[in-house]
Amino acid sequence: MKPLRFGVVGAGSVAQRGIMPHLSLPDVKDRVVLSAVCDPALGRADAAAEKFSIPHAYTDYATFLRESGVDAITLATPIGMHYEQGKQAILAGKHVHFNKSMTTTLAEANELIALAKAHNVTLAASPGEMNRPHNQAIRTLIQAGAIGDLCWAVCGASFGRYHENEEFRLGNDPLTSVDPSWYYRKPGGGPLYDMTVYALHGLTGILGPAKRVTAMSGVRIPQREFRGVMVDCDADDNTLILIDFGNNVFAMAHGTPAGSISEGFSGSYFGTKGSIVGLSLNGEPISYPGSDIADSHPDGRWAGNQWILPGVSVTHRDIDEHHVYADIMQLVDAVLTGSTPVASAQHAAHVIELIEAGLRAAETGNTQLLTSSF
Repeated sequence: MKPLRFGVVGAGSVAQRGIMPHLSLPDVKDRVVLSAVCDPALGRADAAAEKFSIPHAYTDYATFLRESGVDAITLATPIGMHYEQGKQAILAGKHVHFNKSMTTTLAEANELIALAKAHNVTLAASPGEMNRPHNQAIRTLIQAGAIGDLCWAVCGASFGRYHENEEFRLGNDPLTSVDPSWYYRKPGGGPLYDMTVYALHGLTGILGPAKRVTAMSGVRIPQREFRGVMVDCDADDNTLILIDFGNNVFAMAHGTPAGSISEGFSGSYFGTKGSIVGLSLNGEPISYPGSDIADSHPDGRWAGNQWILPGVSVTHRDIDEHHVYADIMQLVDAVLTGSTPVASAQHAAHVIELIEAGLRAAETGNTQLLTSSF
């Protein structure tokens, strides 16, 4: 099998932190060759190509699709651009990995899934949270009755100010002056699509598809400052969603400017005989494949969980965005061997519907029934 010729679309923060460094290492060359990068910002694609020894750089996306010769791409662009860029790539016959979130609406996600099938291309969509051994172990424990009858769960994430303070945003050259303003604007901005999406992939991967939602939501921080400029924020940043999984099992998810009620992006689960909070069952650490390796990380088990994702060998440990790399390599393996990505477009579509329906419930005051599954 020839390795896939791979292209990176968007040379911003996530691509520089993780995607291009991982795909540039020698141990992946038998499966994937990083062949091209595309970014419209002045000088950024050329600078990224030089830094990571990528043969071809483009500023125009249509030209990139037409001339680069890549077999597959990863979309590391703002979330609101994923649908249209994904559609163009599928029509050009490219296999596509979507960084989270795949789209902003279920209709867009369903259209891309159907289009990919019609054009015989493969999709993978981050975040593949059920690749994580701890989530697999939590699902098994709950199904085995380790906490009795499950009653409710909680999960979520908060924005904070990390996007403003990332190292790739505070310099003056093309690679270190990446503007984060899109994170706070529609479509695709806000903590739900950017961060809570991790928690919701884990929650639904463990409990199964959700049935209905209701919510409260709005913009709590109407302006943010970046490098002395005030940025108007219109994407909802303060959202609480109530989720019904059927049989009177409920959950709450938050996407907020600050605060947390669960560990990391993982959920906490409460039953009639105990609870799973973070990585502990009734206060005792959960054992799962690779947990001993995770425990050896200098920053503890949560950080070490990145080391035990599929395909993350020792040479990849010191590079960020391990989960994105793992999801990309699932796409690569699916194309080369016919395997099925855990980071599936169908799972992503369900989570997108959950978020979209939550925002609609908050706007209308009406509980929303979900129609998708995975």
